[in-house]
Amino acid sequence: MTPGCTAESGEFRDNIEAFTKANTLIVGVSRDSLKSHDNFRSKLELPFELVADTDETLCQLFGVMKMKNMYGKQVRGVERSTFLFDSAGNLAKEWRGLKVPGHVTEVLQAAQETK
Repeated sequence: MTPGCTAESGEFRDNIEAFTKANTLIVGVSRDSLKSHDNFRSKLELPFELVADTDETLCQLFGVMKMKNMYGKQVRGVERSTFLFDSAGNLAKEWRGLKVPGHVTEVLQAAQETK
């Protein structure tokens, strides 16, 4: 997990009550293993599930695999993204290539406006 993953997950954790009031379920997805997710959830005390997409099925479905610059090297990786679905399961809003600062607040506002 990257520092961005840690910061973003922590912000979602810290705002879980507000998301719950907005009838919004938080689910994190990455290509990491179940064991890695269990350790990460435990370390950060995350109150939401993490999905291990080790075969990149969801990553491909949502088109988030991109070439990225990580620590000065070009690598194939997951574009940091958030997807908000309405109560009928329709995609209500998406954020791609996002920056962590302020992001969770923006998602919460959109969740509160989504039925």
